[in-house]
Amino acid sequence: MPHVESHKPGNFCWVELGAADLAAAKSFYTTLFGWNAVDMPMGPDSVYTMFRLEGREAAAAYQLDPKQHLGVPPHWTLYICVDNAEDAARRTTEFGGKVVVDPYDVFDAGRMAALQDPTGAHFCVWQPKAQKGIGIAGVPSTLCWSELATPDATRARDFYGQLFGWGMKDSGPNYTELMNAGEAVGGILQMDEGWQGIAPHWSPYFLVADADASAGKARGLGATWKMPPTDLPGVGRFALITDPQGAVLHMIQIAKP
Repeated sequence: MPHVESHKPGNFCWVELGAADLAAAKSFYTTLFGWNAVDMPMGPDSVYTMFRLEGREAAAAYQLDPKQHLGVPPHWTLYICVDNAEDAARRTTEFGGKVVVDPYDVFDAGRMAALQDPTGAHFCVWQPKAQKGIGIAGVPSTLCWSELATPDATRARDFYGQLFGWGMKDSGPNYTELMNAGEAVGGILQMDEGWQGIAPHWSPYFLVADADASAGKARGLGATWKMPPTDLPGVGRFALITDPQGAVLHMIQIAKP
């Protein structure tokens, strides 16, 4: 399996679930993706769960604290690798975004900041130290794409292009591919009137061998289909679901050449 030892600045390097019920989330995702859940103590009453695949870190999860995360629903958060978290936070405000949580050290693992783009979507940046990020990619049950849904794709393109130096590649009338040093790393989807009531957000795509089988398995475990398995011409077949607690994710089967 392809091992990842480091991530280039501007690449997505971590994906993390905030769960209302961590035990239930661990049961769902370990069954769905075949991940192993390893709890890391974070204090007297809390843990941070690493989801591992073949002994390599593929994702993570934590318990949302009702007092600290008042009104925040279960969700996946995407992290982008940077050389300097302070610089990324400073430039976020310069380019019209907001700093939600100031840069801080996560023990000796790295330094992070929680940010919000000008259209309202949240994301994090990660300055790696001991923890480089996701350690496995390119095989089923790993992060393979990151997508921003926003009602103002033009504003988002300007912001992220300035912040991370991403190139922009038009891929249809409502979609932009994000290019980091010539590599496609994610996309921006223009939300239309059909998205009314849904806030701008980043969501992960996880690679699967069979989109229909994986989506069916997820539904059998309590997930809800927001979009049933659907063909993406020239790309593959994907499904959009919410897990049993409401966190949004995609599963995609890449078309064979």
